[in-house]
Amino acid sequence: MVSTSKNSLKDSLHYAFHRCRLGTLKQFEGVDETAFRAQPHPDFSPIGWHFGHIAYTEAYWLLENCAGFEPLFREYHQLFRADGLPKNERIQLPSISTINCYLEAIRSEVWRYLDLAPIEEQERLWRFILQHESQHSETIAFVLQLQRLKSSENQQQIYQPPARISHSPQTLKIPAGEFEMGNNSVEAMDNERPLHRRYLDSYWIDRYPVTCGQYRIFMQAKGYQNRKFWSIEGWKWLEENPVSQPLYWLEDSMFDDHPVCGVSWYEAEAYCNFVGKRLPTEAEWEKAASWDEESQSKRTYPWGEELPNSNRCNCNDGEKMQQGTTSVNAYPQGESAYGVRDLLGNVWEWTGSWFDKYSGFSYYPYVGYSQSYFDNQHRVLKGGSWATRPWAMRCSFRNWYHPGVREILAGFRCVSQGEF
Repeated sequence: MVSTSKNSLKDSLHYAFHRCRLGTLKQFEGVDETAFRAQPHPDFSPIGWHFGHIAYTEAYWLLENCAGFEPLFREYHQLFRADGLPKNERIQLPSISTINCYLEAIRSEVWRYLDLAPIEEQERLWRFILQHESQHSETIAFVLQLQRLKSSENQQQIYQPPARISHSPQTLKIPAGEFEMGNNSVEAMDNERPLHRRYLDSYWIDRYPVTCGQYRIFMQAKGYQNRKFWSIEGWKWLEENPVSQPLYWLEDSMFDDHPVCGVSWYEAEAYCNFVGKRLPTEAEWEKAASWDEESQSKRTYPWGEELPNSNRCNCNDGEKMQQGTTSVNAYPQGESAYGVRDLLGNVWEWTGSWFDKYSGFSYYPYVGYSQSYFDNQHRVLKGGSWATRPWAMRCSFRNWYHPGVREILAGFRCVSQGEF
């Protein structure tokens, strides 16, 4: 007989998997067969491939590796494996209805296995699979954004902003001292582990991410044309990618209180140089987001331990998803113990740190998830975006991309060693 604790854990996982899948399936709505197969950018697969990959990965780890089932739907294995086909060959896909049936068939078997699974032994893997779907759901969201841009649709239709909330730039002092960085919980991905203590000198961090209104000043000052604001690598990137505004830029001043979105790391760095500040290190960002100075304890989320939802931050919680950014001051209930706001959701935030392992790192569940990217070529992003699912959001969560990528839903905030 299954114990009460086992039943409770299984019920919790069932509920999370179900909620996550409902949000994923919502992304089918309004998508036709052409959009399902479209590849608006060579670095990102069609959204239809991501739907199929979600099903394939769930089957591979939970049904084949854990349950010992024979591989299901062998005809899809090469197509939907991450290393099966180059991205430009992933456009030859089954129909939307066929992929939907594939998702349903795999999930039906997963439910059957969950009733029998030794869940205490496997919980970490189940949490990994939940976050895997969450991450691909976000990729689907920004690939759909890229499709809209490519079709020259009016960008304002992507966003449904609330009433404008004004704010003035503020910086907050984070005092010197030790804090706990990383995460040892069962949800933590391999690159978040282990939890460890770090010491930081005092610094000042912007209360909010850089807004469109603030970034507009940089653009009007010809920041994109002035080499003195750019690093050597940044200027080389700009010459090879001649842009003059963020990818998801909205000209209307009604968005001035929204975080700037769709900038590369190099653009973020140039803006920081323009205002005489810099990007936070990953440790500085995480301390400001998670450390409670009074209790000398780490919070999973800036506000505490309650799972992210649409009352705390702008995220895709599957219920009230905001199709785009919101004012940086729209979620006062989401601030950290230090008073820093808009840390989770809205836009990912570039940091000044390279993605690397923590001392004591051990890969899970396979080498290629994180370890292959410890190459000094990827910058860390923190916090999540409006399209991030709650299960892939926490202060310790680490995202990583090449510094020249701007298609992801990324912005940034600034720090300095003195008050501005």
